[in-house]
Amino acid sequence: MTSKLDAILQNIEAMARRAKRNTEDITLIAVSKTKSIQDIIPLLNQGHRVFGENKIQEAQDKWPLLRQDYTAIELHLIGPLQSNKVRQAIQTFDVIETVDRPKIARAIARISQEEQKICPCYIQINVGCEDQKAGIDPNQADAFIKLCRDELKLPIVGLMCIPPADQDPKEYFLLLKEIADRNQLAKLSMGMSGDYALAIECGATSVRIGTALFGER
Repeated sequence: MTSKLDAILQNIEAMARRAKRNTEDITLIAVSKTKSIQDIIPLLNQGHRVFGENKIQEAQDKWPLLRQDYTAIELHLIGPLQSNKVRQAIQTFDVIETVDRPKIARAIARISQEEQKICPCYIQINVGCEDQKAGIDPNQADAFIKLCRDELKLPIVGLMCIPPADQDPKEYFLLLKEIADRNQLAKLSMGMSGDYALAIECGATSVRIGTALFGER
């Protein structure tokens, strides 16, 4: 029987072909938040190595143990980051996708030097300008990207977004791509279980999929 992982990878390949894109340019981030070590191990045994977690403490409870038995894991922080947790985030994660305000950016820059560990970073854009969501306002994105790259020398590799849940995400995916293109950023983390096909069509280089892989939380 084809596993859920295999099925999603086949879907991504088909969607990439339809969009005339190279499948190798699209990464599946398996969102393992709230999932146990026992839930994650089957994916690791199938060779998958890129995972996303929302909470630092939860990641610290699982991934040091998993890293003892599995190599080449790439762990992404995809949840909100508080300034008092930046050091733990840098110690725990390989990629930080939720840089969203100057205070956090400055803390990452300082603590990365202290820890002598450089994590590639994505800037989170609040594409729907929603009060309840993290992310920099799209109108402030260019200036914030400039601050992060030019003044703070952060390794900004791309942008991340979570579109409004009750609207067609296409315009928001295209907005993220527009901001990335004019700032020469190559990576776009966008698209989840319900809309990753559209995200790939709009240029996503990584899709964050939890429910379709692991089932409902």
